[in-house]
Amino acid sequence: MYTATTRHITVSVTPTYLPEQSEPDENRWVFAYRIEIENGSRETVQLRSRYWHITDAHGHVEEVRGPGVVGEEPILSPGDSFTYTSGCPLGTSSGIMRGRFRMQGVDGTYFEIEVPAFSLDAPSDRPRTLN
Repeated sequence: MYTATTRHITVSVTPTYLPEQSEPDENRWVFAYRIEIENGSRETVQLRSRYWHITDAHGHVEEVRGPGVVGEEPILSPGDSFTYTSGCPLGTSSGIMRGRFRMQGVDGTYFEIEVPAFSLDAPSDRPRTLN
């Protein structure tokens, strides 16, 4: 598990390789990642958008931006958590994802929280060093 905390909001990520959806002979490896967002702050916040920076083993970068996560813009009161699972196909058997979530406080101000860099590795690959 990978974890980062910004403004008392903790994001934890657990990646998983999905062999049943992958086709290595066709250069397609599929990974799932489970994300838990825990609001340890004293204010209610809402997740408004996401940003992903995905790098495969060849150094090819893909950036993804969009509203919410998995079609939702969850509201987290102090002490609440929100968990979701999503996926990422890669053209290589390993890669690294990192990102951030744009949050909004009840006073209308926006701020970003970090999603920790996490490694995507098919079982035949050694885990990569994250910098």
